[in-house]
Amino acid sequence: MELSVAKAIVMAKDEDPGMLKWFEQAAGYAVFPRVGKGGIGIGGARGKGLLIQGDRTLGRVTLTQVTVGFQLGGQVYAEYIFFRDQTALEDFQRGNFELGAQVSAVAVTAGASADADYSKGVAVFTIAEGGLMYEASVGGQKFNYKDLD
Repeated sequence: MELSVAKAIVMAKDEDPGMLKWFEQAAGYAVFPRVGKGGIGIGGARGKGLLIQGDRTLGRVTLTQVTVGFQLGGQVYAEYIFFRDQTALEDFQRGNFELGAQVSAVAVTAGASADADYSKGVAVFTIAEGGLMYEASVGGQKFNYKDLD
């Protein structure tokens, strides 16, 4: 998992060098190198990742999402969640964390990170497999966090 996360971080910085400031300035961040999403009518997404603060891995995270509405097909993407401050990071670690329906992800492309900002202490970015732009619907995602200890 650590190698996959490291590769996903490099991929984000390669796609948009402005992503470097997000990794450097956030209180912490979760990286999901491979989120699979798909459905016909009812859909879902699932991915595994790591929660990182500075150069230290804090724990493992599982992402799940169930969606209802028109949808057909599938997508694989990397997801990055940045926490503005220690409070937002600790809220995530407590395990009662869900991205609200109003939260949207920014597709990582050259320069995209420059206009992005935090919403309620959190910012979310995605990169579709192969680096293609993908506007992921991330509202309703739930996270299960486990400390490494």
